[in-house]
Amino acid sequence: MFTGLIQEVGLVTNISHLNDAAKIEFECKLILDDLAVGDSVSVNGACLTVTSLTSKNFTVDVMIKTLELTSLGKLLKNQSVNLELAMAVSDRFGGHLVQGHVDGIGVILDKTVKDEWTILTVKIPKNLSKYAVAQGSICLDGVSLTIGEISGEQVSVWLIPTTLDKTNLGSKQIGDILNIEVDLLAKYVEKILLAKDEHAQ
Repeated sequence: MFTGLIQEVGLVTNISHLNDAAKIEFECKLILDDLAVGDSVSVNGACLTVTSLTSKNFTVDVMIKTLELTSLGKLLKNQSVNLELAMAVSDRFGGHLVQGHVDGIGVILDKTVKDEWTILTVKIPKNLSKYAVAQGSICLDGVSLTIGEISGEQVSVWLIPTTLDKTNLGSKQIGDILNIEVDLLAKYVEKILLAKDEHAQ
């Protein structure tokens, strides 16, 4: 489980493509002291398992399904990624409940830069739009954000300078893709309501 509060922006240093998987190596500094082989780490919002570790890098194995269903299959060497360690029970819960299970891939339609903030408008998959509500939570590339506006399949979020500086969202441009994870609670509510409807019938 994660919070969507990014702890570090890492760098892709190597990608080895296998028949049905890939080994991806990331360079980072801040999270390495608390990282061990077998630990879960969120990379651009996707929960992955650390398979090897050095004083400067860690490596993960990514299965073909994950490569296909997330933006990780499009990663390039020297590309920046958002990193977050799995939440400890004693940690302060500052974002929202994030599983690291990517629900789909979104595309940036517009980026409006203002003096005090930047507005990103993202097209999300049609099947996910029902889980998005104004002032609700959404996770974009692992970052916990509040939805400012929603129109159909378009979601707009307001990014403050700190978010732009401390995550890779500051470098994103129109046309770039993002991993999307919708609010977990919204999915549970939907399942409960559907179960009630089925029982009533």
